[in-house]
Amino acid sequence: MTSHVQEKAVYALDPAHTTVEFVVRHLMITRVRGRFTAFTGEVELAPDSDLPLAVAAHIEAGSIDTREEQRDAHLRSADFFDVEKYPELAFESTRIAGGPDAFTIEGKLTIRGVTRDVSLAGSFEGRTRDPWGGVRVGYSAHTTINRKDYGLTWNAALETGGVVVGDEVRIELNVEAVLQA
Repeated sequence: MTSHVQEKAVYALDPAHTTVEFVVRHLMITRVRGRFTAFTGEVELAPDSDLPLAVAAHIEAGSIDTREEQRDAHLRSADFFDVEKYPELAFESTRIAGGPDAFTIEGKLTIRGVTRDVSLAGSFEGRTRDPWGGVRVGYSAHTTINRKDYGLTWNAALETGGVVVGDEVRIELNVEAVLQA
C-alpha cells in the first residue's frame, strides 16, 4: 500500500496588496511612518491549514519611502541602510507556533549585514478565491526592534534634550499572498 502525502502549498507575496511598513519616533514628539515598496517573499502552508509553516522575505533597502525625498536619500546613505553596500533586508522564519487567530513567528532578520533573532505576533486575516481563479490568503504581523542592534546608529542631539530619531522601530506587515501552481 502506497502512502500519499500532500505537499505544502506555497503562496507568493502580492506586492500590489502587501505593505511592509515601519514607524519610528521623530524629534521625540511624533511618529513617522515609512514603507518599502520593492520586495519578494513567500508563505508556506500545510494542506488544509491557515497557520504558516514557514515565511521568507527579501526587501530592497533602496525602495524605502517616507514621502520625503531628502529623508529617504539620507536613509539610503551610509548613515543608515548603506544601500550601496547592503542592498537587501531579509527575513526567514525558524519557528511558528500558535493557531491561525494568534501565532508567533520566530525568525532571523538581517539588516545592514547584521542578523538578529526577532519574534513577530501574527494573525490570519482570511482566504478567498480571486476573480481570476487564484487562491489568496491574508496575514498581518508586527514586531518592535531596536535599530541600533542592526548598526543603524546615526542620530543628533536636540537643544531641548532628546534626539532626532528614536531607537525603537515598529515593523508592521499586511500580507496578501497568491497560491503558486
